[in-house]
Amino acid sequence: MTLRAIVLGCSLKSSDEPSSSELLGREVLTALADHDVDGEFVRVADHHVKFGVTTDEGDGDEWPVIRAKIMDAQILVVATPIWMGQPSSVCKMVLERLDAELSETDEQGRMSTFGKVAAVAVVGNEDGAHHVVAEVLQALNDVGFTAAAAGSTYWVGEAMGSVDYRDAGPKPDTTGSATKTLAANTAHLAHLLAKEPYPPAA
Repeated sequence: MTLRAIVLGCSLKSSDEPSSSELLGREVLTALADHDVDGEFVRVADHHVKFGVTTDEGDGDEWPVIRAKIMDAQILVVATPIWMGQPSSVCKMVLERLDAELSETDEQGRMSTFGKVAAVAVVGNEDGAHHVVAEVLQALNDVGFTAAAAGSTYWVGEAMGSVDYRDAGPKPDTTGSATKTLAANTAHLAHLLAKEPYPPAA
């Protein structure tokens, strides 16, 4: 069975500018392809996503288009830079929009995100990768996603430095190794959940 993944790039920049978080997110997609997973990368800043906590805020809101891609996928990867030790504001907006999934349930009372597996990719030039991973994975778990063991990858450059991940060169024994583990475990769990869904809600 071939599964589907979507990577949401939460750079503050649109696609006309290079992004290290996009690079790492695309590396995750490449690694997932080795485990019967195809997918796509979406730069959230390219879309008019309104602030809010519903599935559709109306008046030109483009979140429903992105949400449809999430619903069609078995794997969601959030790729975010670190700003001031925190996930980017775009990432936080994505999490706020996903809050709507708390009330989206099937006929057996399960959230529509049950059975989907989440992972996180983080880049930055300051400390805080573990904090960002913790915030994002906890939020995604709260709204129904499952996280695999070692379901994150990151690269953090020198504090207050100016070298981005895309300029730092390959890191096969560190970030690259973590990305491969993320992909293997995330795909494994997603395949298991596709075959054996969670039980009905109590």
